[in-house]
Amino acid sequence: MKPVVVTPLHDPEGRVFPHLFAVEPQLKAVFGQVVVGITPPTCEAQPKAVARLAADSFYRVTFREPGMGVGEQFHALYSHAAAVYDADQVLHLCFLDRVAFALQDGHRQAFFADVQSVDASNTPLMFHRSAAAWQTHPQNYYDIESMATRVGELLFGKTLDFAWCHLVIRAGLLREIMPAVKNADISMLAEMTLLLRDKLVSKDVDWLAWEDPFLFGRDAAQFKLEREHSPQETQKRLAYIAPTLQAIADATK
Repeated sequence: MKPVVVTPLHDPEGRVFPHLFAVEPQLKAVFGQVVVGITPPTCEAQPKAVARLAADSFYRVTFREPGMGVGEQFHALYSHAAAVYDADQVLHLCFLDRVAFALQDGHRQAFFADVQSVDASNTPLMFHRSAAAWQTHPQNYYDIESMATRVGELLFGKTLDFAWCHLVIRAGLLREIMPAVKNADISMLAEMTLLLRDKLVSKDVDWLAWEDPFLFGRDAAQFKLEREHSPQETQKRLAYIAPTLQAIADATK
């Protein structure tokens, strides 16, 4: 039984779709299906690309309602995937931009090897950004997200990624935890991590390197420098780490 990708897709600018279609043969070789949660702006701006997905049975296309927060969109998507597959179906909760990057930028073999090494018996498993992967990201990204990781280490004695990029889980276990996930913002990822923390195994991988320079067609060093000196980028990350830290604190009460 091949694993299944479960991914949100917010791509009104059409940056991700061409990369998705470029790696489609590789995805079909390894995964049985891709469950896609498409946002209203994406449907409106990219109707032809959305129609192409909807016409291919490899994709199970779901549509989010207008006005939903990011966390609410993720919750609806993950709950749907948990409900429609058998309990032992292995699901890869991840993001298409990172997967498409990994499959086109020299990480393909490592990505395939890691995906194929996971079955129902060794989940839940979280792929963490390795030290090498983090070095490719802007420093402010790491500094802010690592605050949550460090607090988790102090409280739980375990290194956990509370703003994770790739979680592998059985549909049955996902079905169990989703009713307990309450936050409407992106800190719901932290809630999921907290609910799984006693069972969760992690693996550091280089293929979770920073994907944005590839997607935007930018020089990586210059783009990284811009992001590191952008107050908006720092504020964006603080906006989700603050409720994440609160979720971690609430879990100790």
